[in-house]
Amino acid sequence: MTLTQLNYIITIAETKSMNKAAEQLYISQPSLTNAVRELEKELGITLFHRSGRGVTLTGDGAEFLLYARQLYGQYETVMEKYGKNGSQRKKFGVSTQHYSFAVKAFVDMAREFDMSKYEFAIRETRTAEVIQDVSTMKSEIGVLYLSEFNRKSLEKMLRSAGLVFHLLICCQAYVYLWKDHPLAGQSSIRFEELEEYPCLAFEQGDNSSFYLAEEILATNEYPRIIRANDRATMLNLMVGLKGYTLCSGIICEELNGNEFVAVPFQDDEENRNSVMEIGYVVRKNTILSRMGELYIHALKKYLKSEPS
Repeated sequence: MTLTQLNYIITIAETKSMNKAAEQLYISQPSLTNAVRELEKELGITLFHRSGRGVTLTGDGAEFLLYARQLYGQYETVMEKYGKNGSQRKKFGVSTQHYSFAVKAFVDMAREFDMSKYEFAIRETRTAEVIQDVSTMKSEIGVLYLSEFNRKSLEKMLRSAGLVFHLLICCQAYVYLWKDHPLAGQSSIRFEELEEYPCLAFEQGDNSSFYLAEEILATNEYPRIIRANDRATMLNLMVGLKGYTLCSGIICEELNGNEFVAVPFQDDEENRNSVMEIGYVVRKNTILSRMGELYIHALKKYLKSEPS
């Protein structure tokens, strides 16, 4: 098995076509087909189902692809650090829960590079997909939070995915709302004061667990609740419907503007506040790329400037 063969498998899986993969790899289709057959013979498994409509991964092939991406990704990282500059555009991706500071750090990182030579991607997405993206190396880094409530469940998911969590900052929960909301001027807000306003939460998919929620008090009964799947929609709902969400309170005004405020959440015996441990996840034994190192540095720099 060679690195070249691993690259072939990854490219075929991405293009879902032997012809397209061969064109992208600048080799003939017969040469590509022979290379795949030789690898399948060496491994003792079939990697692809072949049909007139293209190729699809077998069960064994899908499992092998995870390892192939990990191995080839590590090779690319080492070559990026120590090899000669090549013409191939380097890739870097981040998957994150819906945090404006994660986007801000990404912006700061990307400014350090000639973006014509790189393929950058940032994905604000559901909690389970953050974990899956990093596990499958679709993204190098994921950003999410742990708490007393979700820790046991999420740490189990992280272990199963081969990921490790690195703490960035601990913070109490805040009520995030529009600056002209009736409660925006208070020094703190109790749960009972929020009852007449809609609670806004990020949608986590069908049959998702409470432990995947991005907001604290996910198991509470809310008389009014609206789920959204992107940050812009949530901000619009805060203005149009006087909605609110319970979050870290870390607001990036450079990206979100100054139309929103975060007011400390005042807990009680029934509605306990929860320390949010915000951090990043990567695959075990991963060597961060130069982009990854700068992204983590940008995260730490921004969060360090935030009042605790």
